[in-house]
Order: sequence, then C-alpha cells, then structure tokens
Amino acid sequence: MSHVHANTPFVPLGMAVLTVSDTRGFEEDGSGDLLEQRLSGAGHTLVERCIVPDDVYRIRAVVSAWVVRDDIQAILVNGGTGFTPRDTTPEALAPLFDKAIDGYGELFRQRSLATIGTSTIQSRAVAGLIDRTLVFAMPGSPRACATAWDDILVEQLDARTRPCNFVAMVRPQASPCASRQATPDRDVAEGVGA
Repeated sequence: MSHVHANTPFVPLGMAVLTVSDTRGFEEDGSGDLLEQRLSGAGHTLVERCIVPDDVYRIRAVVSAWVVRDDIQAILVNGGTGFTPRDTTPEALAPLFDKAIDGYGELFRQRSLATIGTSTIQSRAVAGLIDRTLVFAMPGSPRACATAWDDILVEQLDARTRPCNFVAMVRPQASPCASRQATPDRDVAEGVGA
C-alpha cells in the first residue's frame, strides 16, 4: 500500500492530454475534460491538449513532438485502447517506449474488473517511458479515465508517494524513492561495492 510522505515536497509536473477519437471534438471530450480537471486539481500543470483520429502515425506524431519538450513530463492518452480494428493506440505507442510499464495495464485491468467485469480483458491500457517522459494510455470513457487517474496515476505522479513513484525519473531534482536510495544495509544485500 502506498503512503504519502509528509516530509517530501510536492513536485508539479507539466502534462499533456491526448484524446484519440474519430468522432469527438473538444465539445464532446468528456474524458479529456476529466483528465484536465484531475491533473490540475492535483497541482500539476496542463501544458497542451489535443484530439487526433485513431491513426497510428498521427498518434505517434503528436506524442513524438511532446516527448522532446522540456515542459512536458507526462502524457495522458485516452481512447483507442480497445479491441476493434480502429483501436490502434497501443500499436502506435509501444514501439516508442524505451521502457514499458507493464504493471500499469495489469493494475488498470484489475481495478476495472469491479466495474465492467470480465470485459476488462479487452482493455489494452499501456504505459511506458520515452526519453524521460511518462506516457499512460487508457480507454476513452470518462469512467475509465477516472479509474486510471484516481486509482493509479494520482499517487504514482506524486513525489510524496512512498515507497515509490515515477516523479524522480522525469524530474531529477525530485527526491528519489526510498527503494532507489542507497543505504549501507541495502548495498551489502545487493552486493554493491563488494
């Protein structure tokens, strides 16, 4: 179970929200609205928001442009993670990942089981790290976005969460996780310096 460490300062992240949809515009983008409200409410900054059709190359183009920006540390992608022929978000993102965050998809599906039952196996929520930028993809429904943010991301994108969070990976000035800090006992156990 995660805990907020009171002596660690909050580190706001710059975030971008990408909605993948063939039919939605900003007027109908309840999922993008929800993610914008949640991240802002948590103390982070929305740097940019965009909607693109469900097309591998358009998704990659936007994400690739965002990961090279110094003001964006995390990208939240909603939509295109289902199992229909038009759902291509995982295929667009996976080749870009330097490291996949497999546990995100596993935990998302576990949390979704309570609300959508075994249909959760059709959710292909994925996440990864691209050049020091975190990318989290989730289904496009507002309920799924709320599950991803409220049950997983709000803690993992908060530098105060212990024992671990992702903030120190994208903001070097943030305090590293307790499990990543060297201690004499841990160094001996792991054979460091031996």
